[in-house]
Order: sequence, then C-alpha cells, then structure tokens
Amino acid sequence: MGSSPNSKPKIVRGTAGYVLEDVPHLADYIPDTPTYTNPLQNNPAYSVVKQYFVHVDDSVPQKIITNKDSPRGIHFRRAGPRQRVYFEADDVQAAIVTCGGLCPGLNTVIREIVCALYHMYGVKKVLGINGGYKGFYAHNTISLTPKSVNDIHKRGGTILGSSRGGHDTTKIVDSIQDRGINQVFIIGGDGTQRGADRIFEEIRRRRLKVAVVGIPKTIDNDIPVIDKSFGFDTAVEEAQRAINAAHVEAESGENGIGVVKLMGRYSGFIAMYATLASRDVDCCLIPESPFHLEGPGGLFEFAERRLKENGHMVIVIAEGAGQELVSESIQSMHKQDASGNKLLQDVGLWISQKIKEHFSRQKTMNINLKYIDPTYMIRAVPSNASDNVYCTLLAQSAVHGAMAGYTGFTSGLVNGRQTYIPFYRIIEGQNKVVITDRMWARLLSSTNQPSFTIAKTISEEKREDEATGEQ
Repeated sequence: MGSSPNSKPKIVRGTAGYVLEDVPHLADYIPDTPTYTNPLQNNPAYSVVKQYFVHVDDSVPQKIITNKDSPRGIHFRRAGPRQRVYFEADDVQAAIVTCGGLCPGLNTVIREIVCALYHMYGVKKVLGINGGYKGFYAHNTISLTPKSVNDIHKRGGTILGSSRGGHDTTKIVDSIQDRGINQVFIIGGDGTQRGADRIFEEIRRRRLKVAVVGIPKTIDNDIPVIDKSFGFDTAVEEAQRAINAAHVEAESGENGIGVVKLMGRYSGFIAMYATLASRDVDCCLIPESPFHLEGPGGLFEFAERRLKENGHMVIVIAEGAGQELVSESIQSMHKQDASGNKLLQDVGLWISQKIKEHFSRQKTMNINLKYIDPTYMIRAVPSNASDNVYCTLLAQSAVHGAMAGYTGFTSGLVNGRQTYIPFYRIIEGQNKVVITDRMWARLLSSTNQPSFTIAKTISEEKREDEATGEQ
C-alpha cells in the first residue's frame, strides 16, 4: 500500500472483515475547528430530496462480487453533502488548477466546481490558476464566476491552460498561504495527484486550514480504483471516426490495410473499447499484450491470411504497444517528459513501415496501407453527454467534500457510487487491461485475432521439440 511517507493511512475496521480506508479531515490536525449548518438545508433545489445529507457511516465497497463466506472487504467513504460544514461561505477563497495533457471534460469540471460553490454553498471567491502547477507562483490568476464559465463546457481544452511539470511544493504552498486560499481543487492524472498529495502533506505540516481535493483526469483510463476517468467515453466515441475512416480506406482499395494509432501509453483501454464498439477492427494491439511480427502466429502471418480472406483489414494499435520491438526506442528508453512519463517512439508509423517492408519482400501481394493518428483531435474535443454528467457528479462531490472538511482525497466513482478516495490509493499504481479477463476474451472473439503470446509460446515449444528430436 503506497501511502505517503509523512502520514499513516486512516483505517477503520468493523465486523465481518469490514475495512474503511478513510480520508484525512481538517479536524485530524486542527482540533476544535468550528462547524456550521450546511446551507443546502435551505436550498430550494434540494427541498424535494428525501435525505439531504449523507450519513456519517455510509461507505462504498471496492469489490461488489463476493460469496457467502467472503469478508466485507475494503470500503471508501461515500461522497455527498454533510449536515455540518467546516467553512462559512464568506470565508472561502477557492482555487482551481488543471495540469497535464488535455482531455475532454476539463472545462465541464471547472464549470461545475464554480457553479456548485456559488449556487449550493454561496461561495463567491473562486480563482482559476493559469498554466498548471507553476501558475501558482509564475502566472496571474483569473476570477471565476457562474457567468464567466457558463458556456465553457461546449469547448474543448481548458480555459485555465495547462502544463506538465513545474511542481515546487514549497513555492505552491507559500502562494496558497499568501493568497489566503483555503480550498484547492486539482484536476490531473496520476503525476498531478502525486503533486497534490505532496501539497496536502506540506499544508498539514504547517497546520493550515486548507482542503486539498483531487479530481482524476486521464484520457487513457489508467488511474486505479475508480470505475473510469472522465473523458474516456468521449475518447472512445471519437476514436470511432478514425476507425471508420480507416475501414473505408481499406475496403476501397486492393488489399487495403488501415492502421489507426490511439492513446494508451501504459494501458490499452481506449483501443480495446473502441475496437469492441466498432466491429470493423481485425486486430487490436495494446501495451498489456505482447505481440511479435515474424514467424508462425505472428502479425505478418495473420495479416496475410486476413487479406486473402477479406481483401482488406484494419489494425488498431495503442501508442504504448510494441515499444520493446521498436529498435530506435533503445535510445529513448530512459527519456521522460516534464511529467515523468516515458517518451515513446511513434509505434504507428513504425508498424506501418514494417508491414510495407514485409509485403514488399514477399512480392506475392501488393498492399495499400493508410495510417491515421487522431490523437490530438480526440484530446481536443468537448466532452459528450455521458461525460458531461459524470464531470458534474465528480465536481459536485469534490465541493461537498471540501466544505465538509475532508482533505487529501480524490473524488471518484467506485462501483457506480461517488466516493472519497485517499491520495495514496490513487497514486500507488496504474489501472491496466487484464488480458486474462473476460473483456479481452470478448475482444479476441470479436476480431478473431490470435493471442500472439500463446501463438509465440507454442511456436517456440515446437521449435525446441524439433531441435531435441534432431539431437
């Protein structure tokens, strides 16, 4: 369990193996903090709700599939408004920052945080931090109001700007303290959440009354624990356009091959779900499932067979797939971007060239290959209806948690319920496609592609048997 080195996880144990991995609270290090009546109690929008507030003991299980003898297992605190709040509206100075790469839904999250603070809790002072983490000490801030953010959800990108790196914990917390900020909403991926954890720890060390809240953002869907990240549904939907175009190109030419590269540095979720949704894909290659090109059971053999059968094929490849096969990657294996992510070679261009070279050598079949890379087009679009709703839930849950005095947590969906998850659980690893799971089996049955790992193992064993027989 990768908890922060400066703090111990808050664990609450109950009967029958119940475990609550709780989130920090301002009262943990600022005793006798005054509380106030939640203004939602008088909010006409909530007057129709039978139960205004989340019960103090409500929690959400991490795993919902059990058997009769299973322990109740790990739970997370359920998100939502509490009866008592730890901030008065007039005293709140909130700040919102977006970090890392672009993702559909960023502007929607910003909008809904601002509107939740204004309309639910009466908070009038909300700052937008320009340009990511370094904006705390290197850029101006902008004032955010419901009017100024009213239409931003219709646009892609982030109105606050974003950047990678620039994290200096001391400078950031100094800026937070100097500006009188007491609620910080940090939108970003696993690297950004690590930074948020360090900010929280420094704020706790200084015993400042500041709630630090993370909202997980990764278009690759590679953040652990949560069901999915916002923007993922939009990315899968937009990827269909590229796959459809590749299919049209491939189908319209003699021995046509369409190659589409999608996002997925370490996790192949977009490629997998886009493939399943499309039904036009013949082969899906992801980082979690190694493949090989040459020999029996390899990609080239499969491509030849599929072209003979259908006259065309579509290959979808995640950007992190096959990196070990790219010979040039040896030179960049240890290079990283400003966020600490490994710099990758363009595997789409590489595999396209390899396929061309293979068929050129074979001289038995002329191919027409088209390569499509829609990466930046997908990142830049506004979120779709499904993601807009999800962004709203994430943002409102984050605001409820901050007002209730919770801190050092990420707002996330677990088993269809909004929860508060401690930072250490979010940053302890990455969510990856499990290739022994049913979803990957569904993909294999949809594309009818071979399991390259199994094929390679069988081929190697066959060669070993033949070599042994010759001795």
